[in-house]
Amino acid sequence: MEQPKVTKEELLEKAEKPTRDALKMHPYYKGKIEIVPKCVIRDVDDFAIWYTPGVAEPCREISRNPELAYEYTNRANMVGIVTDGTRVLGLGDIGPLAAMPVMEGKALLFKYLGGVDAFPICLDTKDPDELIKAVKLLTPSFGGINLEDIENPKCFYILDKLRSEMTIPVWHDDQQGTAAVTLAGLINALKIVGKKIEDAKITMIGIGAANVCISKMIFKAGADPKKFIVVDSKGILSRKRDDIGPTHKEKLEFCRITNAENRDGGIEEALKGQDVVIALSKSGPGVIKKEWISAMADNSIVFVCANPIPEIWPWEAKEAGARVVATGRSDFPNQVNNSVGFPAIFRGTLDVRARTITDEMCIAAAYELAKCAEDKGLQEDHLLPTMDEWEVFPREAVAVARKAMEQGVAGLTFSEKELFQMAETKIKRARDEVGLLMEKGIIKPYKE
Repeated sequence: MEQPKVTKEELLEKAEKPTRDALKMHPYYKGKIEIVPKCVIRDVDDFAIWYTPGVAEPCREISRNPELAYEYTNRANMVGIVTDGTRVLGLGDIGPLAAMPVMEGKALLFKYLGGVDAFPICLDTKDPDELIKAVKLLTPSFGGINLEDIENPKCFYILDKLRSEMTIPVWHDDQQGTAAVTLAGLINALKIVGKKIEDAKITMIGIGAANVCISKMIFKAGADPKKFIVVDSKGILSRKRDDIGPTHKEKLEFCRITNAENRDGGIEEALKGQDVVIALSKSGPGVIKKEWISAMADNSIVFVCANPIPEIWPWEAKEAGARVVATGRSDFPNQVNNSVGFPAIFRGTLDVRARTITDEMCIAAAYELAKCAEDKGLQEDHLLPTMDEWEVFPREAVAVARKAMEQGVAGLTFSEKELFQMAETKIKRARDEVGLLMEKGIIKPYKE
């Protein structure tokens, strides 16, 4: 039986509903995360074990051997989510206080999808060196650091500095996380349309932190930079551009290695005849026009991932002739979003106590994500696993951990079977815990 066609009005209503619900449900629950015990409390006498006097002995052991902090505390599973609030979603510089709902949401995804205990740390400074100092001072509390929503270009400086000076893994999810999931989606989209990554003509709209890292990771996966076109707020990057200062070294590098045709113009000119467009620019709709999509190559691939509204509505891109369309939203098909990446990537990283997260670890995650979707059957509206396919996360974690061991950046070594069991157990525990709290009414059902 043929399904009734959904109208544009119904699609718009669906797109706007999460925003309306968020304004009701955030104050209802007064935030999204809290701290709960993970140890037994049989009666108050147990506090003599967990606190004074018993706790003194684990403290002495850690003082003698700092590595025991990973065994005697929860440090091995704790990640700090650090932001200065200068580039939050598609909202821009809204400051650290207004960034808190996003960081809480990030912590929620870390826990539910990856079994990782993550904490929002919103720092009241725009000075990159102050932020770096604060993160370094926090190091003893965490097994890893997730930088989040920090503006370009200082995000590159902060990441590079922290990665070179810290002994725990530090990454910027807007860079490596977005890149890994985007690459996974691109791998499968190219399979659907029957094109090879080395032959694909790709246009990137925007040159923020995510776009730079996506581009570099796509190059590492086999794309040809000469067939790549990048557009910033002033137009196509090319060797003709003389308006880019030395602080934007990434832009200067793209001017040198991309756009072999030396095209001029803006988004319209950058899309003509291209196989793929990947956009993470400003919130739409209307940033990309239907007629520009129509001018792309046959069987075109359109990733429009601005938040909270994509650069063009996905149904408009389809009407314009795009074969595969993806957005960053969970309420549309083909969500290309960090949420299916970072929880598992950190799960695998923490489980082998890796000292960093390499691009190769992220590429391993991307290929495993793509394989998970392919195993279920690739379709134009099912490029990637969704968040409710929970079995994907242990698989992805194993791929990351295995690559970390291969590259010699892991502090622990396990078999593939052991890695899977560890990840599966921790992720299942986190999901079951939330389910139990809801079932018992401790997390109360939402009522209008």
